[in-house]
Amino acid sequence: MSTLTALARAEAVAAGVAQRIATVRHLHVSARPLVFVPLGMAGEANAPLAALVGTDPEAPRLLLVPQPRNRDQRFGFAAELAEVVLPYLDSFRKDTEEVPVNRGSEIRHRYVDAPQVFVPNPAGIRFTRLLGRSTRFRRTDGDHPVPPSVPLLGRWLTFLADRAEYPGSCLLLAMTEALTLHWATGQSPVEDNHLAALLAWIDPPAGLTGAEAAARAENPLHFPPAGPLTDPTFDGRVLAPLIAAYAQAGDDPGRRARASEALADALRGQLAPTWELMWRGLALLRDLPPGARVAQRWAQDRDAFTDFASDVDAGAAPQSARDGAVAAARRLHRLERALQSYEVQRAYDDPLVMADHRLTGEAFVGEVIVADANRIDASGRRRVLRPRITVRTTDPVQVAPGAVVYSPDRPQQKTLVVTVTARPDGTGTDVVLELTSGLGRSLTPAPGSVPEVGQRLCYTTLSDTFVPSGEFPSPEETPWTHGGPPTAYEEAAEPTADEEWE
Repeated sequence: MSTLTALARAEAVAAGVAQRIATVRHLHVSARPLVFVPLGMAGEANAPLAALVGTDPEAPRLLLVPQPRNRDQRFGFAAELAEVVLPYLDSFRKDTEEVPVNRGSEIRHRYVDAPQVFVPNPAGIRFTRLLGRSTRFRRTDGDHPVPPSVPLLGRWLTFLADRAEYPGSCLLLAMTEALTLHWATGQSPVEDNHLAALLAWIDPPAGLTGAEAAARAENPLHFPPAGPLTDPTFDGRVLAPLIAAYAQAGDDPGRRARASEALADALRGQLAPTWELMWRGLALLRDLPPGARVAQRWAQDRDAFTDFASDVDAGAAPQSARDGAVAAARRLHRLERALQSYEVQRAYDDPLVMADHRLTGEAFVGEVIVADANRIDASGRRRVLRPRITVRTTDPVQVAPGAVVYSPDRPQQKTLVVTVTARPDGTGTDVVLELTSGLGRSLTPAPGSVPEVGQRLCYTTLSDTFVPSGEFPSPEETPWTHGGPPTAYEEAAEPTADEEWE
């Protein structure tokens, strides 16, 4: 937790309402997201019990598993979920756009939009990952066959869950994480995983403080847990008798229909409050203006969606049960690069995020008091344009002479720190900066390329410049210390239909 977030939490307690910790929205919100609210059977690893899913807040589809321990009903649930999810995914595969690559020498195509799935909390993402893991290897023939849509759904769910690990990706999002990225409440981060309590702090009812509204929201009778696990009291007093009644119905169609209807009504009552909270959270997110670099990250999501859809169409094998050593190292490297880029982009987009870096001395904001726009450096073999400016700041400055800094307003312009001098009267620090790029091609600076006196700017050591990918051996060259070369993919070596659901 950052210093400013901790301060915002304290202010939330004092004010009785959550405090904004972002001036812009740092994630993409689709015009047509798919909301997925799952429930799982307590005591059973990833056994689906029910779910509300859909794109229309007024018309969710209820999926039900009357006997969660029944294998056929579990895969029936997956088949019903596929009837909703797969057409939704396919609806984004109609229109494409041309994207120039290799400096315009080549053209590739990607979809103009991509799907976006919201679940209530991080546990919902884990449920989605395990559901994908449990279904993507299933056979459509032989013992325990499943409809072809089930393994296809599993591959897509696995793809979405994998993308959810990428910082800044918005294909699969947990609502609680999306909201806490922009608001700080007066409760603990663990309590923020309770969607009803979180929204109570952000948007409390009239006449109530956030703490009072959150206390009411924690009553499972009014706001059942947002899943995937149900409330223990509900399990013992309501769910267990209803499941038992369904089992006792046997082959009697009438009794089974009545028992199924009673079970559906009870589970709908557990899911409906969370379903409404999800759309309320989406409305709050949509009210925030998007950050300048959100579209760039969404374009990367659209690239990933396009590439995976192409692999599926080409008949590629399902994602492996586990990565090999080289694949795992490459994935970790990509995640680290994505995290670094995401943190820089958020800071560039949002003064509140940048303020944390100002506190640590990684960034400073000041006013230009001197600007020598036409300064020429003749110390080398040829004369070059090297303007210098002096920025006066009251922020702590931890950068040393010789460091390279960047301004969010001029992200492509490299700037060299020449001197850092504290003022004798203690009123601030004067930083002399030399501009080394983004000036044009002549000895006269391009218009607007040099900051003017009186202009207020932010400079930081954070940079989102291109970093080449790391070098890794090929899978065939995996050293013996890491298991040696992986064996060739064999379908029989992957989980079979006899494997347990979890």
